[in-house]
Amino acid sequence: MPVKNRFAELQTEITAWRRDLHENPEILFETHRTSALVADKLKEFGCDVIETGIGRTGVVGVIRGKTDTAGKVIGLRADMDALPINEATGLDYASKTPNAMHACGHDGHTAMLLGAAKYLSETRNFDGTVVVIFQPAEEGGGGGREMCEDGMMERFGIQEVYGMHNWPGLPVGSFAIRPGAFFAATDQFEVTFEGRGGHAAKPHDTVDTTVMSAQAVLALQTIASRNADPVDQVVVSVTSFETSSKAFNVIPQKVTMRGTVRTMSPEMRALAEKRINEICEGVAATFGGTVEVQYFRGYPVMVNSEEQTTFAAGVAEKVAGACGEAPLVMGGEDFAFMLEERPGAYILVGNGDTAMVHHPQYNFNDEAIPAGCSWWAEIVEQRMPAA
Repeated sequence: MPVKNRFAELQTEITAWRRDLHENPEILFETHRTSALVADKLKEFGCDVIETGIGRTGVVGVIRGKTDTAGKVIGLRADMDALPINEATGLDYASKTPNAMHACGHDGHTAMLLGAAKYLSETRNFDGTVVVIFQPAEEGGGGGREMCEDGMMERFGIQEVYGMHNWPGLPVGSFAIRPGAFFAATDQFEVTFEGRGGHAAKPHDTVDTTVMSAQAVLALQTIASRNADPVDQVVVSVTSFETSSKAFNVIPQKVTMRGTVRTMSPEMRALAEKRINEICEGVAATFGGTVEVQYFRGYPVMVNSEEQTTFAAGVAEKVAGACGEAPLVMGGEDFAFMLEERPGAYILVGNGDTAMVHHPQYNFNDEAIPAGCSWWAEIVEQRMPAA
């Protein structure tokens, strides 16, 4: 089944919603305008239940099918938040908010799920219940975790859950997916070396923290090259330094370095954390200093369920004619929290030849709307066919 004709008819309307969201981006949990717009649209569509304030500013809508003989409940999730980036697209609907931009396409995700919700509310051609989930704070805030901790899955009886993300570089409206580990766990670390500061002309009288931190940066790369199995994925990146002195002629008393760790399995995640502690402690001891290591676990590995992935790929093939194999992605995605609670699948929809996400010149491609909306609708109608 190709793109549904109804979404071709609705494309202008859905595009207008998307561009309004793009013009008015909101960060993390501060999605008050966006959440209100979503709730108003769901009410306008005639959703049976609309709940706000889940996971702080999340919105959930319930749409019941014409029949419910099997008691099936499926969740469909879109993210709503923007990024703290100054937009550089020059669009006539560019962000009006300084240091806020929909640079990851969450405006498109929200608009497409609203389009699907409108269609499903009109037709109700399925046997069961759909729960449409609009989530705040995907970009580092853990909004998915907070919605789950608010009891969303149990409260609405969700049995399976599906998500979607646009993907620059994939032909517009095409799809790609993979079973199992898909997006990486995203952790952070902060390491503070302390030595004995002093004059840069007399290094022998100091315990040099800059040398310690430089050695640690290089040594941390051995986690990937010498500790991890070569077929396992792990990235350890030191991304910033902060010294207790900014002078040219002072060896600082303290140096703090920060970075991120990306892994694709719980075992590799645990190994990376262990080795960061061991390596930094060893470096500090070697040079006669001390160290404090803080490790912060972020989003877990996002793992697609086998059965639901096969089903989701089949739906994509019917909508677009084919579904490709997605690459492993070392970026994070907090839909992982929902997939830890329920089986489900996450798919990529092509955004065409555009700037990559998180870039100030990125823009969601509105030509992807009919395909994305059709995939959402077909997930429901094929997983819960009308009795």
